[in-house]
Amino acid sequence: MPENIITTEYSAEMQQSYINYSMSVITSRAVPDVRDGLKPVQRRVLYAMNELGLNSDKPHRKSARIVGDTMGKYHPHGDSSIYDALVVLSQDFKKGMALVDGHGNFGSIEGDGAAAMRYTEARLKKFTQEVYLADLDKNVIDFIPNFDETEKEPSVLPVRIPNILVNGSEGIAVGMATSIPTHNLAEVIDAMKYLMDYPHASTKELLNLMPGPDFPTGGYVTNKSELLEIYETGRGKIKLRGKAQLVPAKRKADRDHIEITEIPYTMIGANIGKFLSDVMALVEAKKLPDITDISNMSSKEGIKIVLELKKGADGEKTLQGLYKKTKLEDTFGVNMLAIANGKPLTLSLREILQYNIDFQIDINTRKYTTLLQKETEKKEIQEGLIRAVDIIDLIIEIIRGSKDIKMAKGCLVNGDITGIKFKSTKSKAEAQKLNFTEAQATAILELRLSKLIGLEILALQEDYKDTLAKIKKYTAILKSRKVMMDTIKEDLDHIKKTYGLKRRTRIEDIEEAVFEEAPIVETPVVFAMNRFGYAKTLDVSVYQKNEETVLADHKVVFTCMNTSKVGLFTAEGTLHQLKVLDLPLCKPKDKGVPLDNVCNLDSSKENLVTVIPLDPAAKEQNYIFVTKMGLIKRVPLEEFFSVKKTIAATKLADGDAVVAVLPEIKRHIILITTDKMYLRYQVSDVPLQKKTAAGVRGVKLGSGQYVKSAYLLNPHEVSMISIDEDFFDITETKLKKRESGRLEKL
Repeated sequence: MPENIITTEYSAEMQQSYINYSMSVITSRAVPDVRDGLKPVQRRVLYAMNELGLNSDKPHRKSARIVGDTMGKYHPHGDSSIYDALVVLSQDFKKGMALVDGHGNFGSIEGDGAAAMRYTEARLKKFTQEVYLADLDKNVIDFIPNFDETEKEPSVLPVRIPNILVNGSEGIAVGMATSIPTHNLAEVIDAMKYLMDYPHASTKELLNLMPGPDFPTGGYVTNKSELLEIYETGRGKIKLRGKAQLVPAKRKADRDHIEITEIPYTMIGANIGKFLSDVMALVEAKKLPDITDISNMSSKEGIKIVLELKKGADGEKTLQGLYKKTKLEDTFGVNMLAIANGKPLTLSLREILQYNIDFQIDINTRKYTTLLQKETEKKEIQEGLIRAVDIIDLIIEIIRGSKDIKMAKGCLVNGDITGIKFKSTKSKAEAQKLNFTEAQATAILELRLSKLIGLEILALQEDYKDTLAKIKKYTAILKSRKVMMDTIKEDLDHIKKTYGLKRRTRIEDIEEAVFEEAPIVETPVVFAMNRFGYAKTLDVSVYQKNEETVLADHKVVFTCMNTSKVGLFTAEGTLHQLKVLDLPLCKPKDKGVPLDNVCNLDSSKENLVTVIPLDPAAKEQNYIFVTKMGLIKRVPLEEFFSVKKTIAATKLADGDAVVAVLPEIKRHIILITTDKMYLRYQVSDVPLQKKTAAGVRGVKLGSGQYVKSAYLLNPHEVSMISIDEDFFDITETKLKKRESGRLEKL
């Protein structure tokens, strides 16, 4: 077979391939269809459960079986993504209306994960059966081939409500994302019915019936006046607030406390734990000093977080601080993106409802067309049977006189009496007049004799009347748009009455929280860090009383202002900055906090060389950098003042590392190598450079020789150093020039 080589521009091919990939992710994974409000994986999970017969009145089935059927037949992706979708469909704290009845550990509102799929079980909820999966056998939607064309799957489920609003949706695709909040089922139905009655209704009129989101976690929406624009454009930010109240003490011995019973929807999951840790951090930083204790008493019955206050505390101020400084007040970004007519579109509330109305008209038209066809076929057979009962003796004579079924059927349909034996000429003449249809003739020949009992004949006549009534009803629905709309509304009213819930989220216009932090009084404190990297600050007076103990227990101790910063220089040439206020004010015996927790330092990957105060008053102070490969330079402290938490402190060659960062407070510097050689010269021999410079050669090193440490000292200053447990007196070591670089033995 000859090769067919297509020459094309590489960039054009890549661009087209990426566009195809993007559209595949958007339409087939991350974004829901506006008609049923489901992503493909959700739709396939529900359909697979329906095919397995997992109805609400049947026993639960292992989640692993559901996931296996979904993956093997419809969704050729990872089992974890399918199980995650199944879990979310069962979580009533995430969905406005949960669609799956989970049995076992399906996670919690506090972010606990679900148990493995081999342990949990699930089945459909009755709501899902009646509202999402009913009428699949009535040709209401199109079925398409699955991924390997061995099965058929629905292109969309015949959902009878605007599920995209009721259950919302969140998804990240390529270049776009969707974020739709949940709404109240009863209110959405009311808004949909109103738009059916008044096709030109405005968004404002619809919001009178469906005022806004209704989150399963309750709480408040605080920007009611902005919702109109959000629902008209399909984009915006909804401001959320949890329900918290100040509870006064009942007895003198008790204290006032703040009780949180509802949380913003954005706080569910790990954010509850983050909220608790944020409150603790604010208490430690003395930004919410009136809180003395935090208790999470949440259970299956609901959320309950209790914050105990000091006696005489300003509870209202603390509450405002919680709103301002934590996730107790948050925003929900709205982007009502959905697949409509095969394309991703950002839709307004009115457009979403209209698409759903059109969808309901479409599935109901197909439903009643199918039902009308079935009833018409049924009517034809019933008319044939009723007519046959009146001439049953003749039909029995025809059947008995025929040699085979074909001969009898020919007589019933066409009056063909050829080959049939009759008892009388009259019967023969009557038989020639017969003109039953093919379907009627088949039904007559299959008729059981028990159906000729009087009561059975009456039942047949009643069924015929019922069939005529249904045909009349279905014809009226299909011929009249008004009757069709009334039928859809009756269906919606039934769903609302059966499954509607009271609103959980209150919608108001609430002023933004105002919280004025107490001004920070600038005061000196003592920074202390032990050899394990735990740091804290001490009151100066406390330090002075316990100076010996503090110096003995801590590796780094210096005085700084509480409003200043501390610089952490690493061997990798990085400077991490830390606000002194981020450190707890402790007692001398308190451990403090790991530096990794309060700045960007990663002790598992970085080696801390030195810690210095970054005091603006000392910006002209110079610091001497010494590296493992013998490079040296002086850098002004002001070079390191930056708004960034982490910056490069120096330039390093591959394999090099910082071994010392020393303040220029003495006249001489001495460099010690790994083989206990030294070079001593004046600090003034070291050039002043920028932090981005690599430095100059500070010592000549031989093969395999490195600088191990550096010390500052003054002329004739008595100084002893320890190297590998050996002590050396460096008081009278020889003074040389930096340029000579020649080392001496200690």
